[in-house]
Amino acid sequence: MDKIYKLYNHIIRAIKRPWVKWPALIIVAILTLGFAGFLFIIYGGGLIVDQEALILPATTSVVTEDGTEIGQLYTENRQLVELDQIPDHVLQAFIAVEDERFYQHAGIDFKSVIRAVYRDIRAFDKVEGASTITQQLAKNLFLDQSRSWMRKTQEVMASIYLERHFSKNEILELYLNQVYFGHGINGIGTAAKYFFDKPVDQLTITEGAMLAGMMKGPNLYSPYIDHERALERRNLVLSQLERVGYLDLEEMLTLQGQTLHIADHDENEKPWLDDYLELVIREAEEVYQISRRELQRGGYQITAYMDETAQKIAYQLFQDDSFFHGAQPNIEAAFTMLDHKTGQLKAALGGRDFQIGDHHRALIKQQPGSVIKPLAVYGPALEEGYQPYSLLDDSQQDYEGYSVRNADGQYQEQVSMYEALTVSKNTSAIWLLDQLGIDTSKQYLEMLGLTIPDQGLAIGLGGLSEGLTPIQIAQSYQTFAHGGEWIEAHTIAEVRDRHGEVIVQAQPEARSVFSDQVAWHMLRMLENVVKQGTAQSGVYDKALAGKTGTTQHPHAPGYVKDAWFAGITPEYVTTLWIGYDHSDADHYLTIGSEAPTELTKAILSQLDQKQTLKATFAKPDHVNELEPPIELPQINDLTVSYKFGGWRLIQGELAWTASDDDRVIYYIYQIDQAGQVEQIGQVQGEASFTLVNPPLFRQSSFYVVPYNAQTDQLGNQSNLATLSLRD
Repeated sequence: MDKIYKLYNHIIRAIKRPWVKWPALIIVAILTLGFAGFLFIIYGGGLIVDQEALILPATTSVVTEDGTEIGQLYTENRQLVELDQIPDHVLQAFIAVEDERFYQHAGIDFKSVIRAVYRDIRAFDKVEGASTITQQLAKNLFLDQSRSWMRKTQEVMASIYLERHFSKNEILELYLNQVYFGHGINGIGTAAKYFFDKPVDQLTITEGAMLAGMMKGPNLYSPYIDHERALERRNLVLSQLERVGYLDLEEMLTLQGQTLHIADHDENEKPWLDDYLELVIREAEEVYQISRRELQRGGYQITAYMDETAQKIAYQLFQDDSFFHGAQPNIEAAFTMLDHKTGQLKAALGGRDFQIGDHHRALIKQQPGSVIKPLAVYGPALEEGYQPYSLLDDSQQDYEGYSVRNADGQYQEQVSMYEALTVSKNTSAIWLLDQLGIDTSKQYLEMLGLTIPDQGLAIGLGGLSEGLTPIQIAQSYQTFAHGGEWIEAHTIAEVRDRHGEVIVQAQPEARSVFSDQVAWHMLRMLENVVKQGTAQSGVYDKALAGKTGTTQHPHAPGYVKDAWFAGITPEYVTTLWIGYDHSDADHYLTIGSEAPTELTKAILSQLDQKQTLKATFAKPDHVNELEPPIELPQINDLTVSYKFGGWRLIQGELAWTASDDDRVIYYIYQIDQAGQVEQIGQVQGEASFTLVNPPLFRQSSFYVVPYNAQTDQLGNQSNLATLSLRD
């Protein structure tokens, strides 16, 4: 700087001489501009460098709890790696072929620059690069791919900036994470997985040489595009490694004799994953405020609860047209499967052939039909004091203009809650809802996460203005399998950022809705729906409880709009909906809830072959078992006769065929000659009754009436049996 200052002063003094004034001014101007330009190039790189571009977009990976990758989200497919993860022989390959003096220069290799300038001048154009690794990084991060002096100047400025603010190792790490390998692959970490199906730290010398050789033309030297050219290019890199001293001659020749061994790729090999991944994305957005765009660039690792076996089985069975019956072929469906102990969503299908961007039908509200009865009516009623065998009205009534009928047109005047649920009585559900009160019902629905605006009794039959989603129904049925506790369904276990730090840990909302006794009673009642009620269709020989639902089509009388089955096993809660996206007079189902019931059982049967499911539900120790219903017999064979012996000498004996259920109580009645009726005794579980003082000289008749203590119901009177010695 002192020499420049002295030269500058000498020039100023010379300006005073007239004959050198103007030439001196020109020289001063040139020197001043040159010096300013030099300083601008050295220190002006900050104007070129975009700090945000230094944070590379990275792929977000979605993995299962055992570490199996099930999906990726990205704008640029890049798995970031640290420099110490990359073997030295791989680093040497890239340096040898791309910038052998990388650790000696300050970002610009002037020998290469002079050669390139000479060739550009000869061609009167920008025809050759002399880019170091730093320059390549600067160009790829901050500049376009044009060839011009201005762009080259900007590249130099940015390179000098990078060299001044980052260490060589930091620049090399950034470069290796940034470079493009073709096939949508960015960064050496992703390339190692894509080309060799291994992590970067396991790359061999030849594998590293192949990847390094691709830098001059990722598509030109891709082994998937031109295997022979890729092999030649790899061997050239190995020669370069030998030339600069990283390999000896014998080792180079041995390595050049190896073949390329690259991974096979099966495109779109898992079409069943998109449905679940979409729910993961939405949960990240809505619950954890990580946007879809951020997921595509942020390099997160999301651990999800998906059971790939269940997901695949459900998807494959969704392709079987034999489960779908309708007027038009484009029938749709949605399926969910929760672990009822945790609320973890193990499987979810948003359609029969869902793709990212489609409507996810597991999140679309549909009319639930009778699936809502346990949630809006029977569960709340049990919690409010009703019992499984409480008698409900089963007759057609008018509720201020709202009337309801049973689907089968059959009415019994009175029926137990147990039976009403088993055969899905509409009249009994609405009568009970009216007794319970709509406000009370909606309080329980709110606790189940079901906020509905409706106020009418139609709630009890699923006649809602907005409907419910399959996931909402699964969450709600979970309470019956998990001691009355509601747990929010969730897909995400944890989220780690690009540095491996845990930033999200699942903490799903949970609350108690029903007592564990009510939950157990409901579970047993729903189990009977599958055994003897509306959910008998299909075959599944393990423990299963559930409820069907069918809605009538508004434009096709006699046909079905929505068909449902909500199922409970000892491990899972499932929901399955079948219907059309748009229902009109030409789009209707010809089979109702039998179809989703059969399909659910088929899914569970195949899943049972992969992971043995339980054959029975385990009763919690602190709850009372729900006794099976008592079936009262019809007695038509009552007989009466005298028997001799004993201290009374003459006694009478009533006999009949009793029920196999020894809980049945039999009331014994006597009719005397005056027609007076008197109950003379009762027995339980027996088929005879002894008359201690039988009529001897007068005629008496007897009959038996069975009694059900569960429902406080009397059965039908038996035939009359007459006793008299005169006979």
